[in-house]
Amino acid sequence: MVNPIELQKYLHGVDYPCDRDGLVQAARSNGADNDVISQLQRIPDRTYDGPSGVSQEVSR
Repeated sequence: MVNPIELQKYLHGVDYPCDRDGLVQAARSNGADNDVISQLQRIPDRTYDGPSGVSQEVSR
């Protein structure tokens, strides 16, 4: 499980709304490890309005 604070660190600079692919791309650009990338790739492929929505999906 990815720590929500760590997750948001890797999503720094994301312009919301943002889709899953954009989140994965941002995390990679910010140096996220494979665990974080894997967690983001598992969330539903939809548009997210903000970081709290992303954190909720990752924590499921």
